[in-house]
Amino acid sequence: MIEPTDADGIGFLGSFGEGAMRTQSRKEMRRVKPLVVFAVVAGIAFSAFATLSAAQAPPVVHEDPAGDESANPGPLAGDLSPAMNPRAIEKAMRKVADWQLKASEGRFSTDWTYAALYDGLLAASRVTGDTRYHDAVQYFAERTEWKLGPRFGHADDEAVAQSYLELYFEHPAPERIATIREEADKLLARPGNASPFEPEKDLWWWCDALFMAPPALARLTKATGDRRYLDYLDRQWWLTSSKLYDPAAHLYSRDATFLDSHEKNGKKLFWSRGNGWVMGGLARVLAYMPADYPSRGKYVAQFKEMARAMVAIQSEDGLWRSGLLDSGAYPRPEVSGSAFFTFALAWGLNEGLLDRKIYKPVVERAWKGLLGHVYADGRLGSIQRIGGAPGEVIPGGSYVYGVGAFLLAGSEVDRLSRGR
Repeated sequence: MIEPTDADGIGFLGSFGEGAMRTQSRKEMRRVKPLVVFAVVAGIAFSAFATLSAAQAPPVVHEDPAGDESANPGPLAGDLSPAMNPRAIEKAMRKVADWQLKASEGRFSTDWTYAALYDGLLAASRVTGDTRYHDAVQYFAERTEWKLGPRFGHADDEAVAQSYLELYFEHPAPERIATIREEADKLLARPGNASPFEPEKDLWWWCDALFMAPPALARLTKATGDRRYLDYLDRQWWLTSSKLYDPAAHLYSRDATFLDSHEKNGKKLFWSRGNGWVMGGLARVLAYMPADYPSRGKYVAQFKEMARAMVAIQSEDGLWRSGLLDSGAYPRPEVSGSAFFTFALAWGLNEGLLDRKIYKPVVERAWKGLLGHVYADGRLGSIQRIGGAPGEVIPGGSYVYGVGAFLLAGSEVDRLSRGR
């Protein structure tokens, strides 16, 4: 901002130069004075506008590369319908996908948070026919040269391979799966079942891992015809299940540190998104597991057990709480876990694994509930931030993994609505 130094506005040195200023006549300076006054007034007005705009900007409570929590996300969407027809479902998917693509494409990475989003974007592209979602994922994969995350053997860093393999099925260029195949071969060559980064623990010691790595290995068997990858995931899955799956509750503890944790109401603590990861993982493994695979029946049985558990604890609003067995302690629904449950249950219906009379109304209520957390601009809210246990849910909290789950859910709800 340019400020005058005397009553005549003389001091406009930036425009005229110190030497030129001394040669100006009083008459000439009077001609300049209105311009100076205008500049001053304009500068003050701009400063006031900037201050007002900053004050009106929605404050962000929490932010990281995977998303943020807006304290003022604006009004909820008023143009979405819970009707179970493709047009209404695809409209909701487009609204959310468009907002997310605009908000996060510049931050795409190989992190597990984004891996789930890529799965959802590819599904959204198949359903809507909009190639922008697909092309954004493919462009990122090409730019990063189809690489995984930096930690060898860490399921979180292998999750991105799921989208690479889906793109490979479209165009089977060897470079698209070279990295995941090399890493899988190294894992298979290692003795035992210990994690390479935490030798005192099993490879998949936390339940989230069952969404991250197993679906990639199942797809790798499909891509290569090499059943060793499927056999490896089969051994590791049931090792993890033997440690974390509660055969009475039909739910998973997040990891061994939660096996004896309880909610305020005395019931055992089970985290919504953690179990959402597992159910999503079951669906995405079974989708690529041959019908004659020896232990396929065990996966189907566990999937059905967990599905029954979800029906029993679905809230009246159609969604599930962050802590699954103590809804009173978590007043707000949590969207990411709920979206994964919706995806898995709709997939189970579409594949003929679940009874339509029982589960279709559950999915319809869940989809309606999810739509109630879409904002007018397309933000999907009420997604719990990154963590490992039940916790607070902020209405304006939006993170890419939850959006990925929503888009996966939409793709299966769309298929359900078409009756195919």
